[in-house]
Amino acid sequence: MPPKFGTSGLRGLVTELTPDLIGAHVRAFIASCPVGSGIWIGRDLRGSSPKISRMVANAAGEMGVQVTDAGAVPTPALALASMKVGCAAVMVTGSHIPDDRNGIKFYTPDGEITKAHEAAILANLDTRPTHKANELITDTGAEATYIARYTRAYGTALAGMRIGVYSHSAVGRDLMINLLTQLGAQITELGRATHFVPVDTEAVPEDVRAQLRDWAGNHPLDAIVSTDGDGDRPLVADATGNIVPGDVLGQITGTAHGAQ
Repeated sequence: MPPKFGTSGLRGLVTELTPDLIGAHVRAFIASCPVGSGIWIGRDLRGSSPKISRMVANAAGEMGVQVTDAGAVPTPALALASMKVGCAAVMVTGSHIPDDRNGIKFYTPDGEITKAHEAAILANLDTRPTHKANELITDTGAEATYIARYTRAYGTALAGMRIGVYSHSAVGRDLMINLLTQLGAQITELGRATHFVPVDTEAVPEDVRAQLRDWAGNHPLDAIVSTDGDGDRPLVADATGNIVPGDVLGQITGTAHGAQ
């Protein structure tokens, strides 16, 4: 099946995500959606993500847009940093799908693109380059901005908590450890991978569930936390390693956010 563009952005086999295809969608995004004062680019830890990031940067630069490379960062951190300075963003990620696939997701300065934006992008895929690409800016401050947001809001709310972090290949694994530590938690890192692991937090397979229970049985933990590959979907298990269902987790986090 060829790459498809929709709610989750453009996704497909890495071999089919060519410079022409990536470039067409990036140029269409810039031509049809608000991008503010520029575009920030982030990426996950897939082997193909740096190359695709360069494709995005080249296409955006050829539209006369100032491009900022945020490096390997979670999607929420990229969106927060870009919105803070009035810029759009493109995240290079395939989320939880296998490593032989990848994709890109678009954000305007107001947040994730809407259905109307999607339609406009698809209607402008024939947009041609208008400029010679300008110089790329590098800014690695997105993680610090993200951490500061939560430490300001919650201080040391996790003081005394013992939390396991299932790192696998999540792009935000080090950020998460850093953040939870600053919030007061005692951290045990679990399952760091040297290759990409496609973790689907909404359809967790039994072998992963069993591993979470084993970790909980072998370590004195109050909870185990993780995310998908690009850090925009959480996974939380209780002290016994049993996963907290998404509908319950949504109510917990929604209540906490409302209380803030």
